[in-house]
Amino acid sequence: MSSTSLPVQQDPANPLYTYAGAFVDELRRAGVCNVVICPGSRSTPLALAFSDQKGMRTWIHVDERSAAYFGLGMAKRLRQPVALLCTSGTAAANFLPALVEAKLTHVPLLVLTADRPHELRDNGAPQSIDQNRLYGTYAKWFVEVALPEATDAALRYIRTLAARAAASVQGVPAGPVHLNFPFREPLTPEPVSGQALPPAAQRDTLAWQGRPGGAPYVEVQAMSPGIPSDAAIGRLMETMSQARRGLIIVGPNDDPALVEPVTQLARRLGYPILADPLSQLRCGSHERDMVLSSYDAFLRVDAFSERAQPELILRFGAMPTSKPLLLYMKRHTSCPLVVIDGHGGWEEPTQLASQLIHANPVALCQGLLAILDRSAMREEAQPPVCQEWVALWRDADRVTRRALERAVQDFDELFEGRVFSELAGLLPDGSTLYAGNSMPVRDLDTFFWSSDQRIRFIGNRGANGIDGVVSSALGASAGAEEGAATVLVVGDLSFFHDLNGLLAARLHRLHLTIVLINNDGGGIFSFLPQAAYPEHFEQLFGTPTGLDFRLAVQMYGGRFQRIENWEQFREAVSLGRDSGGLHVIEVPTERASNVSMHRQLWQVTGEALNERGVGARN
Repeated sequence: MSSTSLPVQQDPANPLYTYAGAFVDELRRAGVCNVVICPGSRSTPLALAFSDQKGMRTWIHVDERSAAYFGLGMAKRLRQPVALLCTSGTAAANFLPALVEAKLTHVPLLVLTADRPHELRDNGAPQSIDQNRLYGTYAKWFVEVALPEATDAALRYIRTLAARAAASVQGVPAGPVHLNFPFREPLTPEPVSGQALPPAAQRDTLAWQGRPGGAPYVEVQAMSPGIPSDAAIGRLMETMSQARRGLIIVGPNDDPALVEPVTQLARRLGYPILADPLSQLRCGSHERDMVLSSYDAFLRVDAFSERAQPELILRFGAMPTSKPLLLYMKRHTSCPLVVIDGHGGWEEPTQLASQLIHANPVALCQGLLAILDRSAMREEAQPPVCQEWVALWRDADRVTRRALERAVQDFDELFEGRVFSELAGLLPDGSTLYAGNSMPVRDLDTFFWSSDQRIRFIGNRGANGIDGVVSSALGASAGAEEGAATVLVVGDLSFFHDLNGLLAARLHRLHLTIVLINNDGGGIFSFLPQAAYPEHFEQLFGTPTGLDFRLAVQMYGGRFQRIENWEQFREAVSLGRDSGGLHVIEVPTERASNVSMHRQLWQVTGEALNERGVGARN
């Protein structure tokens, strides 16, 4: 559909709306289908153009900070670009936290900010701040858009800009792109006196001469970046062939195409996979014999970590959440660490890497498998898989899981980690589990072991902030398939930070079950050295609020239930899953006893491994 079919463009005497309509139309042709709009005056031309554009889904959010996180969650869930639109001034500044997360986790957010024209800047005009490069290095590309005109050259420019922005936001590494639009009044689509459009602009056909219907003005074909050369793959295979005691570590990963080749590679090499929950490897119908999920617990056992000395570690993507895994790697600093970074960045905070390869992880795994296949066909000798090494890790994973499964059942109090072992049996195929930061994502790592169901794990692990998580999960819910369950597990302080994000559930009739772990404060600090200073702990770190969230949830049209036992928990999760809408299930816990129960479980793990002789030196 060309921009002339937009109702707001039908009057040929308003160049602003021809310009804005051409931009929005081009975005849609370039594959942008969703926009989150925050109300405002200066952004009116784009807001109306988006609303009238066929094939464009608009989502209204009155709070810019929550709106940006909503778009973030939607873009993560859809794996597609999502546009954000706001008016000028501090409204634009409120997008920053979500953009930080988007930059660090490579999420395609196209940020459109309206602005005062240049004559109303730096002179006291209301709702005017310096919006040029407002987001600094957290926007991968910034453009101060030219003032609207409806000339042939301007229409070519704005359509080209739209196509380029849509391509840039998705290009490797994906991330936020910021376009700043200065608009002069009048901002509404009435005719502008004395401004007749040139004939080509009235029809807006200049851009479509010789173009097939629906094609973009500029078709951007991104080459597949990071495809490793045969020589590079061969050198890596040579290194791997000399290491029989190898490990594969997979951090947060959002590419489902990686699952099959990396698990096949692990089986062929005899390299166990230590899979972060956000790796998407723990659940599904794929082969999971080499995928380990209890390592966060058993790597705390010194005897095992000392004995299990690797000869090579191959890591895909960012570091997993697990602190014991990091300490294990630091224990064995002489072991070569090869990091595969598919985003063209430097996702290597450990400073342990001996090699960092910028390559597409899927292509790299496929290339390595191809070498193994050719060697097998030629009947060339390959180093045999070290079965003792594989058995060591798999036994540790199995013993740990069984010990923890039994132990969490024995606690009389509600235990925060059990939330995830319960959810593993409750979530249906195709569900999305969004994990809040701080303690929830760590308990997810330790206590959600695996499932035959296809479960998508999402979290904001770029900046690891506790803000905006509710809105992110609602955005993910908006992008989920019809009837698919979305569950968020979040702590009470994180929930409080983004309470106003719940409005999106009411406005857009979204379906989200929120498991609210309420320990009345910052639970993670009870595990940290700050807990050794009780005279200041509660005031500075524990920060209890004493809030009752029931009325806030009900204000947004949600159902609230505070559970007292796990039977009630299972019933509440099933109700939220089956009935839809917004459901908040509060799990009340106590911070000190939560620390005690975690430490008991680490002791149980060590005793179980020792009893079975796993990790003990011969």
